[in-house]
Amino acid sequence: MSRVCQVTGKRPMTGHNVSHANNKTKRRFNPNLQEHRFWLENEKRFVKLRVSAKGMRIIDKHGIEKVLQDIKEREQQNN
Repeated sequence: MSRVCQVTGKRPMTGHNVSHANNKTKRRFNPNLQEHRFWLENEKRFVKLRVSAKGMRIIDKHGIEKVLQDIKEREQQNN
């Protein structure tokens, strides 16, 4: 499974570990992904999403139905 938030689309970023001697080595900054079940009241079922902490805050703010509708619209635009 890829490390991508299904709500925000956040992906891993690359950067450097920087030592005290200023040596740089490659590293990855992974998003804070959580697998979470959300209850859909209108469909009387759970939906399992892989979302970042920021994605959970967006769901808290707008509601799961609105966020799922936005995800479906985004999929239709890509196809």
